[in-house]
Amino acid sequence: MPDGRDQALSGPVLCRLDHLPDPGGRAFSVEGRRPFFVVRRGGEAFGYLNRCPHAGTPLDWNPGTFLSWDKTEIQCSTHGAAFRIEDGLCIYGPCAGRSLQAVAVRVEDGVVRLADDPGTAPPGAS
Repeated sequence: MPDGRDQALSGPVLCRLDHLPDPGGRAFSVEGRRPFFVVRRGGEAFGYLNRCPHAGTPLDWNPGTFLSWDKTEIQCSTHGAAFRIEDGLCIYGPCAGRSLQAVAVRVEDGVVRLADDPGTAPPGAS
């Protein structure tokens, strides 16, 4: 796995897009940043902090398992809240109407990169 030293214009390398299940996700830990995860759907990648907006707990059921059984939504391991993959909006559960905090990622030449200013840009890029 890349170690993040390849900085290019859009920030550190996280992984190759084809190393993420489609659809599926993976947790990341980057020094100086809160834990986050990236979900792939097709040629897009969407990044979010690994923190439920309701309970403040990690979202993954098992390490790296962020999606519902049918892989159509991000699902909270604590209380089952469902979030849209494309924008992190909670569509079911105690935090309905709230959103996951986005972490800006970008897909460039088949590589998922952490954007320069995570959390401020909309999730997903191609």
